[in-house]
Amino acid sequence: MKRSLVLAMILTLAVVVGMSAATLAKPVTYTLPAETTTLKQTRDQGYLKTEASCTSCHSRDYITTQPPRKGKEFWAAEVTKMVTVYGAPIPEPDRAVIAEYLASTY
Repeated sequence: MKRSLVLAMILTLAVVVGMSAATLAKPVTYTLPAETTTLKQTRDQGYLKTEASCTSCHSRDYITTQPPRKGKEFWAAEVTKMVTVYGAPIPEPDRAVIAEYLASTY
């Protein structure tokens, strides 16, 4: 009986401490710097899909400053990494289109 009472008290204390810690957290806000570059516009769907999918997570600078002329294999691997490692919500059919645009443009 004593043991279960002690466990209940410890559990209650842990819950109270946990809830108190959560209320102490303050929201963090920050301002992103202005974009300093744009993606090269083309008429193909790759540009539009890259603009929509890739820039929702990081800046255009991140794309445009990658090593030049790395080819489709490099860009396909990058797109795959963004999806599998970082969870980028890029639909399967769009991945090859994005990689092709990036390979032919950068």
